[in-house]
Amino acid sequence: MIAGLRRSLLAGGFALLVATTAWAQTTTLEGDVKDENGQPMKKNGATIVLNRTDIKGTYKVSTDKRGHWLYTGLPYGVYDVECMVDGKMVDKVNGVHSTYADNKPIDFDLSKIKAQQAATQQANQNGQLSQEQAKSMTKEQKEQYEAQLKKNSEAIKKNKALNDAFNSAQDSLKAASADTDPAKKTADYQAAIDSLNKGGEMDPNQIAIWNSLGEAYTGLAKVQTGDDRNKSYDQAIAAYNKSLAIKPGDAGIYNQIGNIYGAEKKIPEATEALTKAAQLDPAMAPKAYFNMGANLVNGGQPDKATEFFKKAADADPNYAEAWYQYGSLQMMQGKVDPKTGAQTYPPDTATALKKYLELQPTGAHAAEASAMLEAMGEKVQTNVTVPGAKKKK
Repeated sequence: MIAGLRRSLLAGGFALLVATTAWAQTTTLEGDVKDENGQPMKKNGATIVLNRTDIKGTYKVSTDKRGHWLYTGLPYGVYDVECMVDGKMVDKVNGVHSTYADNKPIDFDLSKIKAQQAATQQANQNGQLSQEQAKSMTKEQKEQYEAQLKKNSEAIKKNKALNDAFNSAQDSLKAASADTDPAKKTADYQAAIDSLNKGGEMDPNQIAIWNSLGEAYTGLAKVQTGDDRNKSYDQAIAAYNKSLAIKPGDAGIYNQIGNIYGAEKKIPEATEALTKAAQLDPAMAPKAYFNMGANLVNGGQPDKATEFFKKAADADPNYAEAWYQYGSLQMMQGKVDPKTGAQTYPPDTATALKKYLELQPTGAHAAEASAMLEAMGEKVQTNVTVPGAKKKK
C-alpha cells in the first residue's frame, strides 16, 4: 500500500512532486524472520538493526506476531541489516541499497542458518564439502576453504594422537602407583615416560605433558639406585623446567623441583627452589618450608631443619605436624648442667609440643608429645591414648 501510494504521488506531476519533496526522500525496507524451526518469529522475537554506511545512522525495528518487520520513513541510502535474537546477531545482509521504488524483501531464516552451521561442522569433521556448500562458493573460496579443512583435519588427528599419548601415560602412572613389585613399577613408569616423550614431540607447549613427565621420572628414580637414580631425578628436573618455560612463576613446580633436590641431598638447590615456591604462593609456604625441613633432617642436618619447621608453623599456625617436628627437634637440643644434672631446653619447646596436642589431641604423635612434655616436667592435659595401654577401671 505504501509503495502503491508512492507511485501514485510520483505520477501526479512535477508540481505535486515539488510540494511533497519531504515524502519522496524517505524509503521503506521490510522482510520476514523465521525461527530455527522454520516458523514465523514471534512478536518482538527478533530485532532488526539497520546501520547506514554511506552516512552515519542506526535504525531499529522488531518483528510483529507474524514474524514480519517493516521500517518506513527510512532515509535513502546504503545499509547493513542485522538480525538480532536475544541480544546476539544471528545473521546479516550487507550493502542493501534502499530506493524510492519497491525494495526486495530482506528475509532471515534461522532454520537455514542452523542447517548451514551443521553442514559446516560436518565438513570440518570429515574434511569434505557438501554439494550445496560447493555450489555456493567461487573457485577461490572453495580452494581456500578446502585448504583450511585440510589444516583442521591434520590438527584434529594431531590432537587425538596427543590425547591418546597423554591418557596412556596417565594409565601407566596409576598402574605404577598401585604396583608393589619394583620390576612392574619400573616398567609402568618407563611406559609413561615413553608416551609422554611422544606427546612432547607432537606439542612441546603442553604444560600437562611436562608435569606428568616430571612425575614419571621422579617415580622411576624412587625404584632405582646409583647413577640410574640420579639420572632419572635430573630428567625430572629437566621436565619441570620445561613447564616453567611455559608458565614461569608456578609455585607448585618449584615445590616439586625443591623436593627432588632434597631427595638428592642437594640442600642449597632445594632451599632455593622451595623458598621460591613459598615466595610465589603464600598459601604454599607452610608445605614448602616443611618439605625443606624434612629434606634437611633426611640429609643429616636436623639443627638447620628446626628453622624451617618453625617457618612452616608460623606460616600456618594450624599446621600440627610442623609444630610437632619443631618441638621434637628443639627437645633434641636440650642440655644437661654438668654440675647439677638439670636438663634445660630451648624456650619454646614445650609451647610447640602443647600446640601440637591442642590441634591433634589424638594424633599420630600425641603419645610421644605427651611423653616429652612429662620428661620436661610439664603438666599435660590431653585425651591421649597411649597405644597398648590398658584402660583404668
